[in-house]
Amino acid sequence: MGPLRRLVVLRHAKSAWPMGVDDHDRPLGPRGLRDAPAAGRVLAEADCLPDLVLCSTAERARRTWELAAAEWDTPPQVRHDPRLYGADVPELLAVVREVPLAVGTLLLVGHNPGLGELVLELAGEALDDALDDVRTKFPTSAIAVLAWRGEDWQGLAPGTALLTDMIVPRGTKTP
Repeated sequence: MGPLRRLVVLRHAKSAWPMGVDDHDRPLGPRGLRDAPAAGRVLAEADCLPDLVLCSTAERARRTWELAAAEWDTPPQVRHDPRLYGADVPELLAVVREVPLAVGTLLLVGHNPGLGELVLELAGEALDDALDDVRTKFPTSAIAVLAWRGEDWQGLAPGTALLTDMIVPRGTKTP
């Protein structure tokens, strides 16, 4: 069976759409700037701090990670991987399966539709209504936590994980 492992999936926070800016370089919008730190707080409160972070190279994903990690005393190592930008499920799984054996909890920061589809592909079962929630929508700043047992990350396969949480953190507007 192997040790318990967790894959925490975080969709980037809400981005802006400035004229003339390439999609890869789009920044976070006002709501995203509020929600990304809230995602960091939620992960800390849920005891879901990762051993390693794999983050898309897109500006909105990088900034989401930076703002979330700023909520923690000691952020983990982060690897910015260009393969995560626009990745589909097979590409995402290929990246995850390269994760070192020592990593027990992995945080993946990226984009939809790939991330939502990855969660649906991996989750064989779910607690509460988490699977229905992901099927309905995996919005910006959404966090999905998948738990599974395996000797290494190469063993992560469709239907082998339990979706334990689906949370959509939202920051508070200031007047």
